Amino acid sequence: MRWIGWLLLAFASIALAQDFETRKSLEYATHDGVKLAGDLYLPKAPGAHPVIVAIHGGGWQIGGPFGYQYWGPYLASRGYAVYAISYRLSKPGQKSFPEALHDVRAAIQFLKGRASELRINPERIGVMGDSAGAHLAALVALAGDNSAFGGAYKSDAHSSQSTKVKVAIPIYGVFDLYQQWLHDLESRPRDSIVEKFVGVSAVDDKRPYFDASPLSYVSAKNNATSFLVVWGTRDDIVDFKSQSEAFMLALKQAGYFVRPVPVEGAPHFWVWDPVDDTNPNGFLAPKLLRFLQQRL
Repeated sequence: MRWIGWLLLAFASIALAQDFETRKSLEYATHDGVKLAGDLYLPKAPGAHPVIVAIHGGGWQIGGPFGYQYWGPYLASRGYAVYAISYRLSKPGQKSFPEALHDVRAAIQFLKGRASELRINPERIGVMGDSAGAHLAALVALAGDNSAFGGAYKSDAHSSQSTKVKVAIPIYGVFDLYQQWLHDLESRPRDSIVEKFVGVSAVDDKRPYFDASPLSYVSAKNNATSFLVVWGTRDDIVDFKSQSEAFMLALKQAGYFVRPVPVEGAPHFWVWDPVDDTNPNGFLAPKLLRFLQQRL
């Protein structure tokens, strides 16, 4: 009779797959001549759906919306729209801070400005990201409306919209860029991804590292966003003790709602994998859904 169970599971999977639609390459802004777009995974059911802006990792140098080709359908089939976006990446001799942050801000503003048309709820927006995307997710959640970043692209159609979000889900992220720069000195001394991102060595100028760090904007005066902080205990790219654990402590001290998800034995680079029990996504999925049900 085991085949009956497998058949029912297959039918259930097909039913879930039919519960959402995908809008590929939905453009949200043009910044400095660069067209920015994302893939929208949208539940087919009527109503204003909660939505998550998904921000890919890749050391601020590589990647794209395809990084969420599994999480997008998984969440959309369970009632949460996902907008997996592209943003400007670092190139040889060309930094991408604060440019990448401006792009993420514009994606949130686009969703709020087009909420009715897209059938999403502008009051129920979250951000999710892995690695470099986790950094940008945390940074926009904490500093998106900071005067240092607001108003850079006033020609954007929805530039007047706030970038405040209800929840943030950073996964094996970088929250203190100076500490990551120190870590890079040991693990990749000739290839500091943080230095490429901010455009200057910390030996010469530490200020951009402070300005680009989510940790710098943790404040009891701005603690309305809820956080689910996720990391693997075998991460050899990002030191979770000086990043996720230190960030968690700062959030708690400032009164944020924050929940940790340490994934025992998990390395870096697994969010892009299928959401099943063959990788850490299967461990994260029920915890993430429970967090979204409670906070978004």
